[in-house]
Amino acid sequence: MKIDFHTHVKFTKKIDFSLEYFLSMIKEARHEGLDAFTLTEHFNTDRFYEIYKTLDEQFQYESGYYDVDGFKVFPGMEINIQEGGHVLFTGDRHAVKELREQLEPYTTDTSFIPLEHLFQIGEPYDFMKIGAHPFREANPLFNLPEDLLKQFDAFDLNGKDLNMYGVKRMKEKVYDFAVRLGKSVVAGSDAHHPLQISCVYNKFKMDCNTVEELRQAVLSGSYKVRISDDLSLRVRAAKTAKNLLKENWQLRLASRVLS
Repeated sequence: MKIDFHTHVKFTKKIDFSLEYFLSMIKEARHEGLDAFTLTEHFNTDRFYEIYKTLDEQFQYESGYYDVDGFKVFPGMEINIQEGGHVLFTGDRHAVKELREQLEPYTTDTSFIPLEHLFQIGEPYDFMKIGAHPFREANPLFNLPEDLLKQFDAFDLNGKDLNMYGVKRMKEKVYDFAVRLGKSVVAGSDAHHPLQISCVYNKFKMDCNTVEELRQAVLSGSYKVRISDDLSLRVRAAKTAKNLLKENWQLRLASRVLS
């Protein structure tokens, strides 16, 4: 089973969720050989619940994932925390939606939730907890107290950061950090555009159908992290395409306002 642990299905927070765009992500993921990804859209994206409403209407939900014609989409979200970092929670669809409701007071940069409190309110739902891009300068996690860091199941070897800071350098930093804490490292593309998906991914020894099976496979080390040879090209191409899409969206928005 090949899975990407950090994906987005909107190229910017401000646009509406598009089923067509979502399916284009699935199509590209399949093309690149993936069997699954975790849907970690930003928790404070515009109309967050529209994403899961659409998926509930369009696809069968199995034991822990949406079945998109045989492709597995595990529910989750990316959460900003008060300390400045980002956290990836993956779990049952109802758990994701219920936690998101509790996070409503914490959706702006002046009100983000402290990590300790996030762990507390998330504990009853048994999420898989991944520390996103721990060494990204804009959103670091590495400098948080060790007792909090040890509550993560794994840390994110992030496709965007591998391109930004260099593959060798970032890989060494994330693995050294995780080993010191006794934690695993999982790969996440951080894709907002189909071109970037699976630029890094995880190759599991077995098929997984639930988040708990994913967690146990990660904790037991029953997988390998893979980094695409063309990672840099794909991340840069995705960034260019995303910027063009954003400019086109802004022009159309301005046109509607003027008319």
